[in-house]
Amino acid sequence: MHLLIPFAASDDPASRQTLRSLRLPHLTRLLARLSPQPAEAGAANSPALPHERALAAAMGLDPLTTPWAALQAHDLGLEGAREDAWAFITPSHWQVGQAQVTLLAPEELALAEDESRTLLAAMQPYFAEDGITLLYESPTRWLARGAAFRGLATAAPERAVGRDVAPWLPPSPVLRRLQNEMQMLLYTHAVNEARAQRRALAVNSFWISGSGTLPATLPAPTRPLVVPQGLMQAALRSDWPAWGRAWEQLDATDMSALRAALDAGTPQVQLTLCSEQRTLSYAPAAPGLWRRISSIFGPEPLSNLPDKL
Repeated sequence: MHLLIPFAASDDPASRQTLRSLRLPHLTRLLARLSPQPAEAGAANSPALPHERALAAAMGLDPLTTPWAALQAHDLGLEGAREDAWAFITPSHWQVGQAQVTLLAPEELALAEDESRTLLAAMQPYFAEDGITLLYESPTRWLARGAAFRGLATAAPERAVGRDVAPWLPPSPVLRRLQNEMQMLLYTHAVNEARAQRRALAVNSFWISGSGTLPATLPAPTRPLVVPQGLMQAALRSDWPAWGRAWEQLDATDMSALRAALDAGTPQVQLTLCSEQRTLSYAPAAPGLWRRISSIFGPEPLSNLPDKL
């Protein structure tokens, strides 16, 4: 079993204080029994978040490319999933300020399915002119297929939520032009006029992520992989009390299950903790080795974890 946890820590001082004050008995025991692996820290401007790189590596994919949309198309059995280039398109609200434009979390739109499908139908002809086909998946995520996404590095929405979008926009003139065109289309669209009447946020742009193509051979994960999302959703809202509650729930469920697997002698148990900067992984040491290390240095205290992540 491999438990991979996105947004396990944050640079926000409130997050660090919250983590230090939590009682997480199963995580504490796991840190005492597992051996830390060398930390991984990618470039600060890498489009892929640390948990995305760790997830790609765990799935046997190139950690520098994260073609999640193509992988989703493959899992759905869509035509061209293995040959074509794909991306996720997320209907979004970009908040325009005096100094920068920031991306709001897609969930803040509370976009209904009928609204999303109507917007997709209105936008599809413009995408089609550039050889891009849009396919509905969920209200805040569509699939897109087209050559424009081949070899294109894009950042997940989580990279830009609450931040200036400029560093994370794809370096594609075609897609930049499409974003400008859609901003003009959406400005007066009937869906947004109806949303304005009920004081809901407008859908005024879209976000591109998970772009690229799948490798010729798609390896299977070597062990069951669990990637909980609760910490990430709370962290993106900077809701640290909710984030702390999510940590306690995680400790009582997935962390407890990982500890039980370790107790049962399950081979290849692994714990991976990711922040927005780096990744820490923990795995069983050679028999007796970690016991000797712990006897000299003591088990790693949970209070040290925020500074390491």
